[in-house]
Amino acid sequence: MEHRKLKITELNRISTEEFKEAEKMPLVVVLDNIRSLHNIGSVFRTSDAFRIACIYLCGITAVPPHPEMHKTALGAEFTVDWKYVDNAVETVDNLRQAGYTVYAVEQAEGSVMLDQLALDRTRKYAVVLGNEVKGVQQEVIDHCDGCIEIPQYGTKHSLNVSVTAGIVIWDLFNKLK
Repeated sequence: MEHRKLKITELNRISTEEFKEAEKMPLVVVLDNIRSLHNIGSVFRTSDAFRIACIYLCGITAVPPHPEMHKTALGAEFTVDWKYVDNAVETVDNLRQAGYTVYAVEQAEGSVMLDQLALDRTRKYAVVLGNEVKGVQQEVIDHCDGCIEIPQYGTKHSLNVSVTAGIVIWDLFNKLK
């Protein structure tokens, strides 16, 4: 079997305008105090790939446009809708009031392992991803509906936040599509 790499022109990607008009996943991402511009850009790029409805940038999380963010976002910062809200607790409260089920992605008492998480395709969801060192703030967790944890089997206690975003977004995309 031949496995020739496809050319960019063969990938049939939609335009920015078509992306803006396309139906989005009933999923939003909240970035709480993410300090790395590369991590933020990477989350934008993953969010573009799976048509995430919106990214909420909270606290110290930088906002587009930014050349360092663009290195990993590759233009996704112009396709994916985003909003800046200073306070992540306020963001979580507003999302819950708007009918979203909000999960913090965090190792916590009573967290649900990602592979055990069941979703209702008629509902809207939000996931909160926290700071690279401190994770999701406890005050933010306290306002969420629950916590999701990625099962891990090695010696390390965590994954890079952009890798975490990729795993969680992909898994929720598959459960919601």
